[in-house]
Amino acid sequence: MAAGVNVRFAGELQSFIQQRVLKSGLYSSTSEYIRDLVRRDYEQEEKRKWAWLKDELRAGAEAAESEFVALDAEDLIAEARKRKKANAR
Repeated sequence: MAAGVNVRFAGELQSFIQQRVLKSGLYSSTSEYIRDLVRRDYEQEEKRKWAWLKDELRAGAEAAESEFVALDAEDLIAEARKRKKANAR
């Protein structure tokens, strides 16, 4: 069974969310609205990652032979960890 997450909103945020649910007619509950927001954010992040990968692959494919640098698996893993830390900030 999946674990749930409880989030509380108050004041203007709560009013805003309630109005979005009521006015749009697209959502039957605030939970459905929040799930949709998170899903869209997740999809946007995935698109950003794929765009980055495509850009890197394109640059590699277009690079002159002299621009290539020999790397081993440890170098690649270290670079991935470095980028992950940088993106987490």
